[in-house]
Amino acid sequence: MNHFPTIIAVALATVTASLFGLVLIPNWQMDDIVAVQATTPDGSSLVYPRPLDSWREQPGRELYRGYGCIYCHSQQVRPEGFGADIERGWGMRRSVPRDYILQTPPLTGSMRTGPDLANIGARQSSVQWHLLHLYDPTLTSPGSIMPPFKFLFTTQVGGSSPVLEAIRLPGNEGSETQWLVPSEEALQLVAYLLSLNQELSLEDVQ
Repeated sequence: MNHFPTIIAVALATVTASLFGLVLIPNWQMDDIVAVQATTPDGSSLVYPRPLDSWREQPGRELYRGYGCIYCHSQQVRPEGFGADIERGWGMRRSVPRDYILQTPPLTGSMRTGPDLANIGARQSSVQWHLLHLYDPTLTSPGSIMPPFKFLFTTQVGGSSPVLEAIRLPGNEGSETQWLVPSEEALQLVAYLLSLNQELSLEDVQ
């Protein structure tokens, strides 16, 4: 018996169902989601989400993609009962579709060689910390297996701070001060990381 027509029909039905279920219907649902007034942890309100600025945040996002950060870090906090993301302090609430409506494409990721970064801007708001972490991750996170991004920096020995964003390199007490001078790319990447903040109360989560 020739089963070829049946096989073709089943294959087409599977592809069609997948197209509607995984692509078209979610896109139709997302079309109705817009930015809203959200409440911050301190009780103030603002429009959320906001677009990235074109000065450093948006270029920093492209660097995040280009340097492969997405292969080791996710940007999605799972709901309670589906992992320990909230218990780990990676976010105050689960991620929802509204968090991603201004992202093309959303960088949700699927690997967690390193911690989730959906709220890294809220968890760690220090520019100096992020710059040191990029230069040598073990300076801020002992035991980290993240590769260093020293090529994004230059160093200067002695003298006063060469630029506003320069920071003292730790571990040189008793000798001449070593200044860590970030490149524009380093500052862009840090600006993007600081923009990652889903710590806002939304009706979607209720």
